[in-house]
Amino acid sequence: MPLVANTTKRRLQAGQIALGFGVHHLRTVAAPVLAAATGHDWLFIDTEHGAFSVQETTQLCIAALPTGVTPIVRVCAGAIDEATRALDNGALGIVVPHVDTAKQARRIAEAFRYPPDGHRSWGGPPAIFGYRPPATMDAQKAINAQILTVVMLESPEAIKNADEIATVEGVDVLFIGTSDLTAELGIAGQMGHPKVVDAYRSVGEACRKNGRVLGMGGVYDEENASRYVGMGARFILTGSDQQLPDDRGGPAGELFQQSVGGAGRLGARDEQEAWQEKETRLTIHRGGKPRGVRCRSSLPN
Repeated sequence: MPLVANTTKRRLQAGQIALGFGVHHLRTVAAPVLAAATGHDWLFIDTEHGAFSVQETTQLCIAALPTGVTPIVRVCAGAIDEATRALDNGALGIVVPHVDTAKQARRIAEAFRYPPDGHRSWGGPPAIFGYRPPATMDAQKAINAQILTVVMLESPEAIKNADEIATVEGVDVLFIGTSDLTAELGIAGQMGHPKVVDAYRSVGEACRKNGRVLGMGGVYDEENASRYVGMGARFILTGSDQQLPDDRGGPAGELFQQSVGGAGRLGARDEQEAWQEKETRLTIHRGGKPRGVRCRSSLPN
C-alpha cells in the first residue's frame, strides 16, 4: 500500500503554516475527525502531561491516518523508547520537550530515523504503510522522509544554543514552549515580555539560517500571537481540549488564521465571517474547498 503522506510536513516545506489541536483528555477515534473539521492540520497527542496509555496513544494515531490530519505525539523528555513505539504504531511526528543542546537534538534525530540516517530499529510492517510496506530498505527510506522531528526549546540555555540545535540534520522544527520558557526566565505568563520577543527573534533567525521551521506554543492572545507569527512562526499549536469549556479562551483558530493571513503565509481566504452560538467560524480555502475553522482553547507549554 502507498505510504500515508505527512501533510503537515508538506505544508511546512512549502512555506505554509500548520495548525495543531492539542489532545489532553479526548480518547475516542473522533478526535482527529474533529481536528479536521475545525481546520487543523495536526493532532498534538500530549503524553508528557496527559494520562495516555500506549494503547490510547497509538489508537488515536492510527485513527488519524485516513483523515489527513497528521498524528504527532509529545513524549516526556528523553523518552526515546516511547517515541519510537509511537512511530511504529501510526505517529508521523514526535515532539520532544526540554531540548537544551545540539547533542540532545542529535540523539533524538538519529533515534527517529532508520539507517543510514539514524539508528531506529525496524519493528515490522508499520501502520503508515497500511501494514503492507515495500521492501524494507525502500520502506525505511520513504519513512525517513515523512517523519517530522520537533524539539522544544523551553529554557534560556536552549535559546542560547538555538543556532547549534538548528544545524542538526534531521531536526525539522524548533518549537518554543513559551509558558515554560517564561517560568524559567522568572517572568511566568508574560508572553509579550522583551525577553520572550528576543527569544523568538533569535530562534527564528537560527531557523532561517539553517532551513528549519519556527514553532510556537502557549501563546494565545491576539497581540503576541500575531507578533510571533509575523516573526516567522509556522508550526502553531492553537490550544487543546483541556480548555474547551472555558469561554475566556476565545476563538483561537480564527485568531491564528487572521494572524497568518496578515503575514502572507496562506493563500486566498474568504473575508466573510459568520457568528454562530457565540463562536467565530472563519471560512478559508485550501485546495479550492471551503472549510470552517473554529477553536476556543489553550494549553500551557
